[in-house]
Amino acid sequence: MEKTEYKFRMKDSIIGLQFLFVAFGALVLVPILTGLDPSVALFTAGIGTLAFQFINRKAVPPIFLASSFAFIAPISYGVATWGIAATMSGLIAAGFFYIILSFIIRFKGSDIIHKYLPAVVVGPVIISIGLILAPVAVNMAMGKTGDGAIQLVSIDKALVISMIALVVTVFASLVGKGIFKLIPIIFGIIAGYLVALAYGIVDFSSIEKSAWFAVPNFVTPTFSWEAIIFILPIAIAPAIEHIGDMLAISNVTKRDYLKKPGLKNTLLGDGIATSLASLFGGPPNTTYSEVTGAVSITKAFNPAIMTWAAIFAIVLAFVGKIGGVLATIPVPVMGGILLLLFGLIASIGLGTLVKEQVDLTCTRNMVIVSMILVFAIGGMTFNFGAVSFSGIGLGAVIGILLNIILPQPTKEIEK
Repeated sequence: MEKTEYKFRMKDSIIGLQFLFVAFGALVLVPILTGLDPSVALFTAGIGTLAFQFINRKAVPPIFLASSFAFIAPISYGVATWGIAATMSGLIAAGFFYIILSFIIRFKGSDIIHKYLPAVVVGPVIISIGLILAPVAVNMAMGKTGDGAIQLVSIDKALVISMIALVVTVFASLVGKGIFKLIPIIFGIIAGYLVALAYGIVDFSSIEKSAWFAVPNFVTPTFSWEAIIFILPIAIAPAIEHIGDMLAISNVTKRDYLKKPGLKNTLLGDGIATSLASLFGGPPNTTYSEVTGAVSITKAFNPAIMTWAAIFAIVLAFVGKIGGVLATIPVPVMGGILLLLFGLIASIGLGTLVKEQVDLTCTRNMVIVSMILVFAIGGMTFNFGAVSFSGIGLGAVIGILLNIILPQPTKEIEK
């Protein structure tokens, strides 16, 4: 209990900045890919995290909320079809979906979640979160964009940079003492950055082009039924991902956040953070798995650290030069760090199965786990008119349905 107590201390600010570094690449990648403003995404990640913490102030989980990858495709389509302002109305509706779900849990109890989302379902969902993200880390480590489409740095140089960043991070997390043990990722970033400087691949043009003060390009939403109907079903995937993330951070901190503050409050906080972000023209917020991985490495469980991360995100949204400096960090440096963090998420999912003693010699459990992993990671897509389900959301839905439909085995059958 003590280790997750909220304590707002100045000395934790550097750790909070480290966690923002971890989230930064993915945080700004979503708006870059979808045509939104990265500065708005930074601002809305900050206010969304603070709103989440306020709603869950009685037992704040040490998590950071920022741009959701689950909405990249619908946002891209919405921006191209209806424009940014109209697309935002669909994203606000997605936030309200979380809120409605939180009230269902509030009135029906969290047992409904344990009934339909047992460890045999949630464990492989968490695993798939890490493994689905793994290609992004690998591409970045090899000097490519996250989707692998463009080679930004030659592969030989990129691998040297990313591997040094990875090795230094692992070494610092294993042998570091005191405050140094809490910031292994910063050590990895510094080491990779220095190697990149030696190779001469650091581009400082972003600093020269950036103003010291710049107001983000906020957008006021406009109502659009078409955008709402198109985007709303996508909210199922990140809602289930949220549950997996809450289980993951519970396993990392050894504290059951499904009980206190409870999914009724964490989902409410996530929903309000998402709708609030969309009111400013930012992408939907979601709990960040990579930051949970960083928490697992550093053992920095004080949730006030995420308050610092949120404050730094808001500041970065207005200080162009700071954002310009962060933008100079070469892709391979962050790729090396993410290789470790995304792998840790998958490991947390395995830990969930082990902790709950899920019997994988049982045919029923094997079917559920295997189908979740294959549907989530394999790229299967189900289309229902203009709406499509794929990835984590599809895998989770398949797991839930199989858990409901498949009969519980008897000992005689299993023998």
